[in-house]
Amino acid sequence: MEDNRETLDRRVLFHAGELAGFVGGTCRGNLDAPICAVVTDSREATENSMFVALRGERTDGHRHIPEAIRNGARTILAEISQKVVVLESIHDMSESPALCLIFVGSPLVGLQQAAREYRRRNTLLRIGVTGSSGKTTTKECIAAILSACYPAGTVAVSPGNLNSDIGLALALFDIRPEHTVGIFEMGINRKGEMDELASMYEPDIAVVTNIGSAHIGIFGSRDEIAKEKGNVFAYFDGTQRALLWENDDYRAYLASRVRGSVGYFGLQSTEGLGRIENLGLHGWKIEWKGQRVDFGLPGQHNLLNACAALSVANLLDLDPASAGRGLSSVKALFGRSEIREGKITVLQDYYNANPDSMAAALEFFAAIPSFSRRILVLGSMLELGEESARAHENVGVIAATIQPSAIFLFGDDMAPAKKVVQSGAFKGTLFWTRDMDELAAAVLDFVREGDLVLVKGSRAMALERLTCAFEEKGLLALSVSNMGGFHAS
Repeated sequence: MEDNRETLDRRVLFHAGELAGFVGGTCRGNLDAPICAVVTDSREATENSMFVALRGERTDGHRHIPEAIRNGARTILAEISQKVVVLESIHDMSESPALCLIFVGSPLVGLQQAAREYRRRNTLLRIGVTGSSGKTTTKECIAAILSACYPAGTVAVSPGNLNSDIGLALALFDIRPEHTVGIFEMGINRKGEMDELASMYEPDIAVVTNIGSAHIGIFGSRDEIAKEKGNVFAYFDGTQRALLWENDDYRAYLASRVRGSVGYFGLQSTEGLGRIENLGLHGWKIEWKGQRVDFGLPGQHNLLNACAALSVANLLDLDPASAGRGLSSVKALFGRSEIREGKITVLQDYYNANPDSMAAALEFFAAIPSFSRRILVLGSMLELGEESARAHENVGVIAATIQPSAIFLFGDDMAPAKKVVQSGAFKGTLFWTRDMDELAAAVLDFVREGDLVLVKGSRAMALERLTCAFEEKGLLALSVSNMGGFHAS
């Protein structure tokens, strides 16, 4: 019995009454209920978890409280305005005596307060990564280096791209006492969000990959994006460090926001860089501090991500041999600069898209040494607001300049790109549709063995469906995408 109790204690994040105290909640039920995990999806609730009932665009978590309880949740964090509804929904449940209901003004704020408190109870060096593009890849590059330099099991890494007001909070609950260093991603898509993220995580080292135009439709201008991103330094007290891209337009502004030391990364600023060889689709050969790093992610943008990671290694004075070995282990994440080679070669870069990442992908694609036919499949870039038409027109200009054999455009937002290409001197095949079945049929009818294809668009366009069509036709071998980054098998 004691062994079971000890096992439970090691897993407990909080007890319900304790958590209610520091989130300012009103409790009802079992104050001793252990909280061993925190979830916002009732389907992911497990034994002794806490379910946070959040209101979303498509559903309201309060409706799913009974399901969470049936799946094992024993603590519920809910909105006090929904108290009557919540009590009625669980009135006849046999698990009710074991439950603790915590009612607060905002379950999201309560979740963030709980995440901050839990993180503060664990001592670790905290590295945060933000920026308009390249966040996840840079985080994975840094994590690969840290994991090669620190003892096994001591590096905490935020999974996937859990980087939002909700995602970061949930990721912080994965920190364990054995962790001594953490690398977490911090992304924003609304005003005020970075302050929430910085408050929860309070990074010791903040890496800003760049200030671009992602989400410009929400923030209105790059100036406002820079202002919001700069809030990553809001909790600096003078002992922390910032790492900025050497050629960022907002370099000086961001540096002025830092209370602490400022360093830079890039081909000129990353200490120890020697000869760099471009291997095209196979990435880069990098000489750094006497080490050879075989970095497998192609494109200039990924080279800069590697520079950021090496600059972190410099800041921490890590062993060059171990750090180089770690960076060499990095593999492409799902939909991010993935190279698929079969009867055709496909560059899959459809996890995200904004004007900067689209331009970078097109520039890289154009520079690949190849005698093959080049085919562009470009999906809409989303969340650009009033800038959308102009941004997509620019995509059309760049795409036509490459002079590929064919340009396939997908989505309503790509209509301006089609008009630009039509009005120019492009002589290849041009096709636009808003229907995926039409897109797949047109691309499959055109493509032939030996072709080089770029597939790029925003995540919501789900362009991986086209890759599935390539596989079904036998142009690419069947595969399971690696969602886990460098540390996945």
